[in-house]
Formats: sequence, C-alpha cells, structure tokens
Amino acid sequence: MIRMTALLGLMIPVAFAPAAHAQRGSDGTLRLIYHQAVSILNPYLSGGTKDIDAASLMLEPLAGFDENGHLVPRLAEAVPTVENGGVAADRRSVTWRLRPDLRWSDGSPVTAEDVVFTHSYCTHPEGACAQLAKFAGVTAVEAVDPLTVRVSFDAPKANPWIAFTGASAPILQKAQFAACLGAAAASCSEQNFAPIGTGPFVVQEFRVNDVATFAANPHYRDPARPAFAEVVLKGGGDAEGAARAVLETGEFDYAWNTLIPPPLQAELTTIGKGNFVTGFGGLVERIVLNLTDPSPDLPEGTRSTPRHPHPILSDLRVRRALSLAIDRGVLADLGYGSAGRPVCNLIPAPAEYASADTSCLTQDLAAAKALLDQAGWQDQDGDGVREKDGRPLALTFQTTVNPIRQDVQALVKSWWSEIGVSVTLRQIDAGVFFGSDPASPDTHQKFYADVQMYASEWDGTDPEPYLAQLTCDRIPGPENQWQAENIGRFCDPAFDAALARLQQSIAPDERAALIRALDTMVTTGQMALLPLVHRGRLSARANSLGGVVAGPWDAELSRAAEWYRIK
Repeated sequence: MIRMTALLGLMIPVAFAPAAHAQRGSDGTLRLIYHQAVSILNPYLSGGTKDIDAASLMLEPLAGFDENGHLVPRLAEAVPTVENGGVAADRRSVTWRLRPDLRWSDGSPVTAEDVVFTHSYCTHPEGACAQLAKFAGVTAVEAVDPLTVRVSFDAPKANPWIAFTGASAPILQKAQFAACLGAAAASCSEQNFAPIGTGPFVVQEFRVNDVATFAANPHYRDPARPAFAEVVLKGGGDAEGAARAVLETGEFDYAWNTLIPPPLQAELTTIGKGNFVTGFGGLVERIVLNLTDPSPDLPEGTRSTPRHPHPILSDLRVRRALSLAIDRGVLADLGYGSAGRPVCNLIPAPAEYASADTSCLTQDLAAAKALLDQAGWQDQDGDGVREKDGRPLALTFQTTVNPIRQDVQALVKSWWSEIGVSVTLRQIDAGVFFGSDPASPDTHQKFYADVQMYASEWDGTDPEPYLAQLTCDRIPGPENQWQAENIGRFCDPAFDAALARLQQSIAPDERAALIRALDTMVTTGQMALLPLVHRGRLSARANSLGGVVAGPWDAELSRAAEWYRIK
C-alpha cells in the first residue's frame, strides 16, 4: 500500500531513538490538550476522533497501523497472512493468536472470549455501535482455544483484517461489559467512562467534557513502558489556545488538531519551544448536505430522518449548484497553506484509490445560477434571495467553533448568497458537536441543520469500512440512538450494491476501481457531500517530548507507550 505523507517545511514528522528508562513511570506527567473535549472513553459509542484517541490510551485492538499504514500486531502475536496460515486459502476466515500472558489492567487474563464478546457487543441487534462497519460480512467469531480466535466471513475477503484492527475497533473486557449489551450499552456509565484495558494507561479520573487523568498500567506487557507515570488530558478551548499552550507558554507537551492559519504556525514555531507534526492520510474537510428535513416543526424523532425528505436539498440540481459556487482552491490557501490541498473526492489516499476527478475545482457561479433557474428557484421580489412555491431558498450552515472554519463559513456564505441562497451560520462547541450524547440536539449525528462542515478519516489504508458507513442501513436515527455513521442520510441502492461487490472483491485492480466508483457516486455523482480540502494532520509537540511518530493511519495516541521525556 502507498502512504501519502508530507515533509512540509516547519511541519515535520518527528521521531527519536527510544531512551533507556530505569523503570516504568520515570518521566513524570505527560500533559495533553485536546480543544475538542473528550465525552466518552468507549470508541464503540462514539465516532468522534477525540474520543477514539483518548480511549486508545487504555483499549487496544488485535493489530494497529504504523506510520506507513502497515498492520502491526498489538494484542496479537503476529498479523495473520496466507503464508503463515492465519488467513484461509479461500480467504473466508482469518485466525488470530493472542500474545501469551496478556493481562487486563485489573490483573485478570485476556482470552479469546473477550474478542468473541466484543463482536457480540458491537453487532447486538438492539445496540447502537458507531463502528458497525468494521464487522461487515462477519458471520462468526469463535474462540478456538483460550488464546486463538477465528473470524469467518460470508464471502472471500480481500481485506480479512478489518475487524478488531485500528483504534476504533479495540477489544473490550467481557467481565466488565457483560451487562452492557444492546440497549443497555449507553447507560453503562462506569464502563464507558473507565474501561478496563490492556494499554499503557488506566483511568484515574474522568470528568466528561473537561479533564481525564490516567496512570501507568501496572500490568502493561512491556515492563519498561510507559515512560510516563501519569497522563493529564485537558479538554476545551480552541485550536489556537491549544497550540500556544505547547509552543508559547509550555504548559502542555502535546496539542492535538491545531488547525490554525499558516502564518500563525510559522510564528509559533520560531519561538523555539516545539514544532508541528503532520502527515497526509485520508483526512478530508467536507460539507455534508442533509438529505432529510431538519425542521423543528416536525415531531422529535422524525426530524432529520428518511421519513421526511429535505424540501430543498433533495433536488440534485440544487446540490450541484451549491458545489459549483465554491472555490476550493481559495479555501485551501486561506486556512491550510501547505497542509491542505483542494479536493473533489472523499478518498484522497492512498494513490491507487484516489479518483482523478478534478471537475469540482473550477468555480462557476454562472452555471450554478443556471441550475437553480432550471430547478424553479427565482428571485421574485428582488431581495437577492430565490423563492419557489412561497419558500425562500434558505439554509442553516453549522460547524464547530474554530477560526479557520468560521472563515470558510463566511466565504461559502458569500458565494452562496451571490447565487441567491440565504445562509444562516451556526457554530457549536466541538466537544458537543462530536459528542455521543443521544439526547443532545447539537451533535453532528443528529444533524439538526441543512448543511454542516467537518473532517473525518479512517483507520488503515483500506477505505472499505469507511465507505460502508454510507449505506442505507447506517443512517442515524432514534432506533440506533443516533450513533450510525451515514451523517448526510444518503441512500442509494446502486451504492449499496457496489459496496457489496467491493466487500466480496479480491482482485486489487477491481477493488481500486470499485472504491473510486463509490467515491464518485457519493461526491461528484450525487453531491451528497462536498469535499473541500485534503488535510494533513497537524498537532503541536514540545521539544522535550520524544518518541512521537506522525502517522496518519491510526489514532495519534495509539503509540503513547513509546513516548518519553527528552532529558
């Protein structure tokens, strides 16, 4: 597989040779700041990157991904292959062997039954698992013996390693979560806020949307790691404040997702207390169009559900006009500099999967206006806003609180206003927007707006499970506690059929062609979402923090066991 990565001037991947430590915890406290506050520590109940990152300090999968996107064993002894006998010759099953003598942080042994249980937990028919796409096509997960697990599929799998890999699909302890199956999952506060894990740290204290404190796991499998005795993860604030807390004041060692303007990046780096680390993976800033009606006039539970199609955005001509009005090159230059590239596709990397379509990169306001004319939207009273059947062409556009996103919002509003669209802008605290509270009206899953903007990515280099999030059965709603991943409510039987072919395809060229076709269907084909900028991950690291490797294919904290203090 090919990984797109960047050595971008001041923004460089950083890694140092491991330091020798006399004992675990000899480096004191690691101070992290996430301006999107953590709301839960169970990645199966949240699609938010900040929650998955924090959980990766404790919860681990069978295998993770290195900085090149290659699978590396975590709880497994080795990555199964056809050559070592772990992957069946017909590719209808994969057998994993756990490391011997693994212990949960409470000292109890890790067994194959924990893996079997984790599958049951996420796939329970009454549950609301945010990572269900990881288990698409899995027909059985069986404990062959206490340390061996076999995963079987309904058809030959080109990628039989999807389940239980990456920080979004870790192993849960059966003993702790046994009473949390199905509808009970969300109510298991103790388990969701303090999961027992196998990772380098254990929860000491967790204050939702505020601060989490972790201690070194006394049962971690490497006796010399983690180097830090404690981790304090502070949430809240904004990206600029987080970057300054590392690079200017030195209050923190690491700041995640420091999305700030390029001139400010350069200014903070010259202070000399740290720098930025980045890497290009699959992270794409996009505008998602709600294909269902979010009107507050509808009864709760039916807003933003397929029962009520969107009265404006259900028309492809309107969606296409909105895309044509955007100048993606200007947006990339404005907010990202060398850490962003204008893009038309949802899957920008690896290269073999990236579509060559650049049709969206040319702004065409005249063509956008013509499409709205064809769709019957006219400015009948001369106020600059188009109407149709007595309804104004008015949209509410929401995103998180962030200066770059607010600049992007303002520009997009100006372009859309120029073609006759009235736009109301709304900003939501990122910790709430990417939170998992099914009662909150402000999560991106609830999508109680017409348009919203955010970025997301996936574990590893194979985007199959990422695309599987866009099938008709993955639309968020009351029946899944608003935890499904098809945020725009896109539903196309042709897409679902092509996705099914991808899940059964083994030939590399055929898979690549299907991935590109699926990408095109949801973007430049149906305009269900509008990719804007292919972003590099951008986080701030203090000069005193060693062991950090900028890898875009897994959670940023998934290798925190390797971090240490430079003496």
